Amino acid sequence: MANDKKISDRYKKIFWAAFSPLLAMLTVWALLKQNQSVSVRDIAHTAAGADKFWFLSAILSSILYIVFEGFALCSILKGAGFRPKLKNGFLYSTADIYFSAITPSATGGQPASAYFMLRDRISGGVTTAVLMLNVMMYTASIVALGIISVILRPASFAKFSLPSKMLIIGGATVQLILTVFFVFVLNNGDFIFNFLKRTISFLGRKKIIRKTKKPIAKLEKAQADYSACSQLFAGNYKLLLKAFLWNLLQRLSQIIVSPLLFIAMGGNAALSTDVFAKQCLITIGYNFVPLPGAMGIADYLMLNGFSVIMNRDMAFHLEMLSRGMTFYVCVSLSGLITLLGYIIKRRRRKK
Repeated sequence: MANDKKISDRYKKIFWAAFSPLLAMLTVWALLKQNQSVSVRDIAHTAAGADKFWFLSAILSSILYIVFEGFALCSILKGAGFRPKLKNGFLYSTADIYFSAITPSATGGQPASAYFMLRDRISGGVTTAVLMLNVMMYTASIVALGIISVILRPASFAKFSLPSKMLIIGGATVQLILTVFFVFVLNNGDFIFNFLKRTISFLGRKKIIRKTKKPIAKLEKAQADYSACSQLFAGNYKLLLKAFLWNLLQRLSQIIVSPLLFIAMGGNAALSTDVFAKQCLITIGYNFVPLPGAMGIADYLMLNGFSVIMNRDMAFHLEMLSRGMTFYVCVSLSGLITLLGYIIKRRRRKK
């Protein structure tokens, strides 16, 4: 039974790894088909003619998205009593970003990070608590930036189309619910672990699982580590603030790419705040969509939001360049680093 589940999970990973690039190509093709007055050559020409300082700033900012998550995870692990190397923190980050991007609803990100943490001999309970706190702060930072965008530009939401507004409202609702849920789980881990132990015991009684003592013992060990770690987090407001700020910087480094590119393309710098506010709401709108990287939905929201600020062709160029940097290039780089990290760690273990 366990082997069947492993095989099933493996096939699912293979499917999404193969489907995601296909979906990416279809998305780009559909966008180019939608706006036939713009070609890939036009976009490349726009990039080549952009202001070098602002364009390079946008590239650097998109890379910082990976870096800041690494800092966030390292800061939380330090609060839990570990001394992780920064290179390991960046590997946890790239694994999260890559597998979140190629799986629906970002379901593969945390398990991928957990895999590398466990291989670095961080206990399962601590790993779970660390990732739970990080994803909680990640979600809270999205909500915070949404609030900031409304304060900066109160009318920015009103100028979206009705379908976009529904996506943004849906995204905001889901993010708020998730934040509350993560706070509950972080403070009530026993509820989850006790449920898992009861489930294993039930499966054992039904003869679905033959041996139950070992997995229950592992869960009890993880539960003890998780409880100790979550209690440590609950009383450490300095740690919580650091984790939130690193996650806020991570989200900010991604969102600010669009305003930087807008200025690089010759856009009015005074309107860059409008682009920023729109991008904050756009991020809320696509962040809960159950598609790898929200491909298609994110592009729709960006075109819809940016077209109000600039002409359609410029909005299209900005969307393609921004999405290319913050998603396609970032995910490809993360995948490459994760693969190299996996190969290096595997070779070291064999030695």
